[in-house]
Amino acid sequence: MALTRSALRLFSGRFAQACQVRGYADASSMSLTFAAPSQVLYNNISVKQIDVPSFSGSFGILPAHVPTLAVLKPGVVTVFENDGSTKKFFVSSGTVTINEDSTVQLLAEEAVPVDTLDISAAKELLAQSQSQLASASTDVAKAEAEISIEVSEALVKACE
Repeated sequence: MALTRSALRLFSGRFAQACQVRGYADASSMSLTFAAPSQVLYNNISVKQIDVPSFSGSFGILPAHVPTLAVLKPGVVTVFENDGSTKKFFVSSGTVTINEDSTVQLLAEEAVPVDTLDISAAKELLAQSQSQLASASTDVAKAEAEISIEVSEALVKACE
């Protein structure tokens, strides 16, 4: 019994110490770096919030967010800037890394402002992708067509 109490005191002290060191709730700002292969959209810029689409579900990122690594799925990334404005970007895929120090790195395979998308072109791409799937004869061709359909559907949804 004495051993159990000693172990509990040791654990309690370390747990309290770990909670004091963590300090995530103290962060009041968040720094965003958002890039694609052809451009840097944000380079260590302070923002209020970022909403991202991921394969584990869409989620919002605020200052002091728990450290996370997620894979982006096709969809819209929304950045809430400190001046109250919002900017929306369509991403085809990528990753988001949230660090302990409230810095966020968002790396996208493709990223374009939503307001530059053309809904008729997106619908045409979706129709082409669906016909490619219908005529695909190999597993590789089917997989490529399915990926194209997923991205095209997300493009159409982003335009609406």
